[in-house]
Amino acid sequence: MKTATKTDQQAKRARLVSRDAILGLLSDEETARVSSAEGRNDLAMGDEYIDLRHLDQGVQQAFGPTKHEGNLLPRTAVHETTWQKIQTEMSAP
Repeated sequence: MKTATKTDQQAKRARLVSRDAILGLLSDEETARVSSAEGRNDLAMGDEYIDLRHLDQGVQQAFGPTKHEGNLLPRTAVHETTWQKIQTEMSAP
């Protein structure tokens, strides 16, 4: 049982490290833009985003107006070069 708990903790830590690594790629301007968008319905149908709580799901598309909560990183909130860096980080082993 202790092994499973330790494995769960390691997986959680890996997710947090990845989340932190992705957030570290954002400029101050982009971080402010993402923070100020929380709670708004700013994702339209087809908009791409990353759910920072579920990085294993990769880039997702909104299927309709989606409320932006603190766990979503919309593609529209970052510069294209940053989005490309994020995709590279997510595809790293």
